[in-house]
Amino acid sequence: MAQSVGSSQPQTWDEQSRFPSVDPRTGEVIGYHQVDDEAAVRAAVARAREAAAWWGGLAFAQRRRRLLAWRSALTRHIDELAELITAETGKPGDDARMECVLVIAHLDWAARHAERVLGRRRVGSGLLMLQETSTVEYQPYGVIGVIGPWNYPAHTPMGSIGYALAAGNAVVFKPSELTPGVGRALAESLATVVPEHPLLQVVTGFGQTGAALCRAGVDKLAFTGSAGTAKKVMAACAETLTPVVLECGGKDALLVDADADLAAAADAAVWGAMVNAGQTCVGVERAYVVEDVAQEFTKRITAQARQLRIGGEPGADLGPIAAPGQVEVIRDHLTDALAQGGTALLGGAESVRPPYVEPIVLADVPETSCAVTEETFGPTLTVHRVANLDDAVARVNAGRYGLGAAVFSKHRGTEIAARLRCGMVSVNSVVSYAAVPSLPFGGVGDSGFGRIHGADGLREFARAKAVTRRRFPPAVQVLTFARPAWAMGVLLRIVRVLYGR
Repeated sequence: MAQSVGSSQPQTWDEQSRFPSVDPRTGEVIGYHQVDDEAAVRAAVARAREAAAWWGGLAFAQRRRRLLAWRSALTRHIDELAELITAETGKPGDDARMECVLVIAHLDWAARHAERVLGRRRVGSGLLMLQETSTVEYQPYGVIGVIGPWNYPAHTPMGSIGYALAAGNAVVFKPSELTPGVGRALAESLATVVPEHPLLQVVTGFGQTGAALCRAGVDKLAFTGSAGTAKKVMAACAETLTPVVLECGGKDALLVDADADLAAAADAAVWGAMVNAGQTCVGVERAYVVEDVAQEFTKRITAQARQLRIGGEPGADLGPIAAPGQVEVIRDHLTDALAQGGTALLGGAESVRPPYVEPIVLADVPETSCAVTEETFGPTLTVHRVANLDDAVARVNAGRYGLGAAVFSKHRGTEIAARLRCGMVSVNSVVSYAAVPSLPFGGVGDSGFGRIHGADGLREFARAKAVTRRRFPPAVQVLTFARPAWAMGVLLRIVRVLYGR
């Protein structure tokens, strides 16, 4: 995988024009990247406009062939991309490789299914419009802006980029300032197989660069990040009525019924809470466990979490907290939970050792604590005893987030899943929906709106267009000022016969 910068570059930088990409495990500078200003962002969008005109004019089969070639290129260079992800995020190598696998699977699905989902199709015209042939087609917006996160710097933005490209758009991508190299590598990889036009361009920098992208004339913008930043993005896009897709994180819960497979539930809870050092928007941050099995479940998760290895070495299970400021958020949530009467079953204040945080399991934390109400984004889990799953559902639905959830129950899993106020649920597993390319991904409430992935994700990056074509003259012409005086009476009689009973 080609990289735009290397460690051989000068180890000095000018914050007005360049900034470093740093390995969070060691503080080592990986490379330097440009701080793109408003003029640079607008220039990228202008180039993308030309690319979009060419790309959108291709047939679905032509786009599919090129995107599948990109998929193949990414597959051949999966180790290089994973190595870069690890270097910029600090996550373990296998976690980075799994992220790459998801990128490839979703890109393959989007390329193969775009024509089926977005191609022109006939729809019924109804008895009143029998003379018309009606069709629906989906046309690309043109240029899509994507602002991505640092925790999954390839998989998360590619959920927008890959589907937007499959729908016929060009993309301007602003990666997190913590992971700019991954964004550059993705764009350079696509350019090797589609050299004709710059379909995927990357602009790098900080918040000002992202704000410039919102105002640069893109036709739609997809954002992943905090709810607070999402509101700013939405406000900036509102100035030009630019539509947005927002994925704003969550406070996902895992619910455990009395008849659950406790071994599977505990394993899922630990992995869902601790994978990527808890830096997962759909990670498990809360567990609601029916009283009858709470003691056994808690015993299992603390034993498993205690075995996890933390550090920057290749064999570690958990890497560092990639964003320095996030360590303080984790510390604040832990402090608040303990101050409000919570009990640390595993870890505690001594577990926070920047840039690492050891696994923390808390019990008896009040629902009013910020450790329960706000996104922690660290390797922490609060465990809550409930009388039954109905109580658990009420508590989960009371929160302001609604991204994902998991339910472990032999008999009520599907029923409980339907009642949860969220965009995605795994029954007797955790986060499985994220690995299924045909399923939509997104949330409700403060977790945002709009969907990526699946057919819904393809349609998110295309405009629906309705077309009617007259096949023969209507028996009674009513859509004209020249209609006969009796025509409306006939029409009303038809409507009363068809719909009045």
